[in-house]
Amino acid sequence: MQIDIIQNIKDLAEPLAAEHDLFVVDVELKTGGGQNEVWVLLDSEDGGVNIDHCSKISKELGFLIEAHELFDNKYRLNVSSPGLSRPLSDKRQYKKNEGRVATIKFKNAAGEYKKIEGVITGILEDNVAITDEEEVETEIPFEAIVETKIIPVI
Repeated sequence: MQIDIIQNIKDLAEPLAAEHDLFVVDVELKTGGGQNEVWVLLDSEDGGVNIDHCSKISKELGFLIEAHELFDNKYRLNVSSPGLSRPLSDKRQYKKNEGRVATIKFKNAAGEYKKIEGVITGILEDNVAITDEEEVETEIPFEAIVETKIIPVI
């Protein structure tokens, strides 16, 4: 049931996001205390996500959720960017993070889990390239990536 609601919300949100040159990174549904809390996380391939985008999409999406009667009781809708602390989860997020320092956890060809930290130096159709502090570039297939986190530079 929860998976169906999440997919329905994602299906409703994707065209709204696309109208603003954004895409849906994730939809989360948290339940508790008699109220559902919906998080819709948006990102952009080129720029950022601003509060005006979130506000417009939230209003439109809220109307669609009501029209489709996805919830029987109250819910809270939150539309936001994923922020830097959240791992990258969509291939489209890598392009705008090229040149940033990241940690990538991945499974190598031998089935072992590895972790590499460095600068994202290239994005190909199926791979991401990361260069470590010793200037060694490693290409990692997207399908092998377990988690990629951007390390904020202050």
